Amino acid sequence: MSTCQLCLLLLLGLGLGAQEALPPPCDSPVYCHGELLHQVQMAKLYPDDKQFVDMPMASHPDQVLQAFRSLASAHNHSVPRPQLQAFVQKHFWPVGLEMQPWVPEDWTDSPRFLEKIADARLRSWAGQLHQLWKKLGKKMKIDVLREPERFSLIYQRRPFMVPGGRFREFYYWDSYWVLEGLLVSEMAGTAKGMLQNFLDLVWTYGHVPNGPRVYYLQRSQPPLLALMMARYVAHTNDTAFLRDNIRALAMELDFWAEKRNVSVSVGGRSYVLNRYHVPYGGPRPESYSKDAELAAAVPEGAREALWAELKAGAESGWDFSSRWLVGGPDPSSLSSIRTSKLVPVDLNAFLCQAEGLMSSFYALLGNEPEATRYRNLQARRLAAIQAVLWDEEKGAWFDYDLEHEKKNHEFYPTNLTPLWAGCFSDPALADRALKYLEDSEILTYQHGIPTSLRKTGQQWDFPNAWAPLQDLVIRGLARSPSPKTQEVAFQLAQNWIQTNFHVYSQKSAMFEKYDISSGAQPGGGGEYEVQEGFGWTNGLALMLLDRYGDQLRSAAPPAPLQPRCLAAALVLSLLLR
Repeated sequence: MSTCQLCLLLLLGLGLGAQEALPPPCDSPVYCHGELLHQVQMAKLYPDDKQFVDMPMASHPDQVLQAFRSLASAHNHSVPRPQLQAFVQKHFWPVGLEMQPWVPEDWTDSPRFLEKIADARLRSWAGQLHQLWKKLGKKMKIDVLREPERFSLIYQRRPFMVPGGRFREFYYWDSYWVLEGLLVSEMAGTAKGMLQNFLDLVWTYGHVPNGPRVYYLQRSQPPLLALMMARYVAHTNDTAFLRDNIRALAMELDFWAEKRNVSVSVGGRSYVLNRYHVPYGGPRPESYSKDAELAAAVPEGAREALWAELKAGAESGWDFSSRWLVGGPDPSSLSSIRTSKLVPVDLNAFLCQAEGLMSSFYALLGNEPEATRYRNLQARRLAAIQAVLWDEEKGAWFDYDLEHEKKNHEFYPTNLTPLWAGCFSDPALADRALKYLEDSEILTYQHGIPTSLRKTGQQWDFPNAWAPLQDLVIRGLARSPSPKTQEVAFQLAQNWIQTNFHVYSQKSAMFEKYDISSGAQPGGGGEYEVQEGFGWTNGLALMLLDRYGDQLRSAAPPAPLQPRCLAAALVLSLLLR
């Protein structure tokens, strides 16, 4: 199929067989759908499709579209690349002009956590990570508020931290680890501002979008807003802020309960759990050409479903991974993505945790009926997680395949998310999880916990390791009352800190992901080049340095925690202290 034929199918909604065209990701005929978006993105004027949809318009969209209609008509709706480039340069501003750098007012030179770090080199490095907040701070210009139709950016009143690199705006689940790092850095005011931005989005849209861009509006990301509030309130005791915004927290959980629920029948009983599901069509605007080209390889009637599944994969935060391809017709191809056909362990553990937090919030605020309601919701979810996702033989939780009615027994760090979220009833499960890691040979990796054991070229697969997934396992194991399991948690933290430190020493940068296959180095794969910055990597590093600062060391190379060496590792670690 030619690009022109694909253009007609995309623009006219033809060739969809019996399948109805799904609505576009937003109403904007510039940033979310339409001929202008299609021609610019398919011409690949920029190495990254995100660049165009992040460019502000130089005038009102009606004027821009009228000018483009004239240009397209003059070229029989196939504008040559040079003229298309000239059009964009005339009618759009360069990316980033709607933002300005921002140095947080609550940033200080010497936060107290630095004093707890025994290793001098790690202490110096931690100080440099603390300095990075001044580089990652951004503030939106008032133009975005006054003329919102000219921007894909959604105005936010308060400054914020961005991840870095191509990510010029904040992201939902990234921001949890950013917020944790800000609290370690004693920047509670900045953390509150970011939290208020999320709450404002909920008040406006009923949920937290993937990020503050119009093309992200119809998808969310892993729901960690209640946890962010809990961490902020625990740090500041600002219960007035909680009281003012408790309804917004409830609205967000209502969104997941109403828009992302799914019924699962196991053992003759029916349970309600949640999944990632984004029933909106068309290519993702920020990855338009890739999605359009991928869709050209599938039957015409399957394209809208493919695009919806890609958006669901983006909503999961794991965009993309073999995790969402397993069970498809070709598990090696992204065209087999089936995110919404799986019930994810991590999503349901996050929601279980949020329900428990909401019960605690309402109890703190003196609303016992609502506290009881959320306590009951959490109890029902705990029972569902146990019945549907827990595997007694393997000693871990696993995603459930709705179509094939079975668990996906592949390894992912998210298999242990209920430990991290505190959504389990038996304290011995943390030790069971340790045995699961031993049996899966995960502890043999010296530089971090791999995202999966499949090497597909997708970024959320082997050999990449990501900060949030390290945290899920490290703090999950640290919940165990067993000294042995707690020691493994520390050793995993030690490995990850040394990976971050080693790469920083070579590159003078922090990265969004790391390749742990043959020595620590920046990660790769996926739809774009590895990004520097980097918000959640910095946040977790600061958290671990704060928690284990008196024990962590920079000099010794990471040691593989092979099962037969666990006892020796424990003894050696105790002796070194």
